Amino acid sequence: MVIGVDGGNSKTDFVLATLGGEPLAYVRGPGSNSHAAGGSAACIDVIASLIPTDVRAERAVLFLCGADLPRDVEELTALATAREWARDVTVDNDTFALLHAGTDVTEAIAVVCGAGINCVGRAGGKVVRYPGLGWESGDWGGAEALGRRALFDASRAVDGRGEPTALVELIEAHFGKAVADVGADVHYRRMPQARLGELAPAIVDSDDAAAQRLVERLAAEIVLLVERALRDLGLEQAEVVLGGGMLAGRGRLFELVAARLPAEPVVPELPPVAGAVLAALDQDAAARFREAFRDWQPRG
Repeated sequence: MVIGVDGGNSKTDFVLATLGGEPLAYVRGPGSNSHAAGGSAACIDVIASLIPTDVRAERAVLFLCGADLPRDVEELTALATAREWARDVTVDNDTFALLHAGTDVTEAIAVVCGAGINCVGRAGGKVVRYPGLGWESGDWGGAEALGRRALFDASRAVDGRGEPTALVELIEAHFGKAVADVGADVHYRRMPQARLGELAPAIVDSDDAAAQRLVERLAAEIVLLVERALRDLGLEQAEVVLGGGMLAGRGRLFELVAARLPAEPVVPELPPVAGAVLAALDQDAAARFREAFRDWQPRG
């Protein structure tokens, strides 16, 4: 058997399959981001709660949110290996799950835009990956960053330092309190900053000029990630896979990004956890798994 895990901020998916590519079980649990869950050990505990105790697989591939730096990967790999779920264990960032789920071509890039934003790419055996830590590593984007900037603009609109914007009403309607109170709740940690990400869908759909500028900025950031990966891979063009909650459903943000890319981006037919399984299988078994998993009804 092989194990595939896609660990994210809000959910963790586990799939068990045979070495021949037959899906056997699909289980979903809570988020397992090691930076939010309380460390690498807590992340592995979440995954352990999903895997039957009698499972012993040939290979396990865990693509995890929070596996950002080499130290994260090493620590998570050691903890996962110690569980003896599989003879061979691979751990890496969850953006690789999107990449593997989206395409089998050699030259490809994946950008995930969900709560946060990240990018990976591959070409001819070369792999590029980035910290994706947020502003600390020069990144801007994802639902939380979009909501945080909307609160900034709305606060300045309220006190006259900025232009009027419908973001004020949007924020107050969502949280049921004044913009100033929302800001104070976040500052004093009465409200997790992550909740600002709840505003993202309404921001993307808004016709307000300030909201549209934020969405345009986010689209430009996604394209910048693609351009950086192309440059680092030494490519002029590659297949681009887009995923994450902010890009789901081919909405306004997706269309803005697609219009700036040289070719139509790929939207995976399979969920990211399938990418973890595909990474654990050989080429023939991976092709069988893609076909079987597409119509398979998850159970377990």
